[in-house]
Amino acid sequence: FSLGVLVLLAFLMVLLALVTILGNVLVILAFIMDRNLRHRSNYFFLNLAISDFAVGVFCMPLYIPYSLTGKWHLGRGVCKFWLAMDYLLCTASVFNIVLISYDRFLSVTKAVSYRAQQGITSNPVIKMVAIWVFAFLLYGPAILFWEHVAGHSVVAADQCYAEFFNNWYFLLCASTLEFFVPLVSVTYFNVHIFHNIQRRQR
Repeated sequence: FSLGVLVLLAFLMVLLALVTILGNVLVILAFIMDRNLRHRSNYFFLNLAISDFAVGVFCMPLYIPYSLTGKWHLGRGVCKFWLAMDYLLCTASVFNIVLISYDRFLSVTKAVSYRAQQGITSNPVIKMVAIWVFAFLLYGPAILFWEHVAGHSVVAADQCYAEFFNNWYFLLCASTLEFFVPLVSVTYFNVHIFHNIQRRQR
């Protein structure tokens, strides 16, 4: 990049990171300060805000210089940690969106039983923890141990990307679980919610 383009891109990326951080800080603070917001469905929004906040605080700042220069200068250890966190947080965000849609689906289609469980905080907490565990298991072990199982690394010393980046069958399976299944699920839940509300209005 020319110097002018480099400065412009850096400014826009930093601005995007700040907006991500501040927007999610407001959501977290609202949940903490307003007791009326502490009901079952909003726990899932809090979980989403935490994952997106962490993306803005940790993942984006490390990605900005790497994307602008094309070189990784922080060593293999930081690279591994950054990749594990990046994949974990982004995957957790996707799964949180699915969980929020599923929660809305239950609140519309099974309103009576849904309201009866509003005071039970253990249910949302278990689901929130499960999201983080599953999000880590999807990519974490592969990021941390792929090169040890394969016996060698395919990533250059000045680069930072997952060892499985060019392994199409792993990417196909993982992407199906991270993108395709959530897309179909969210679409199904929201279409069902729309038709249910439409049917009630009639």
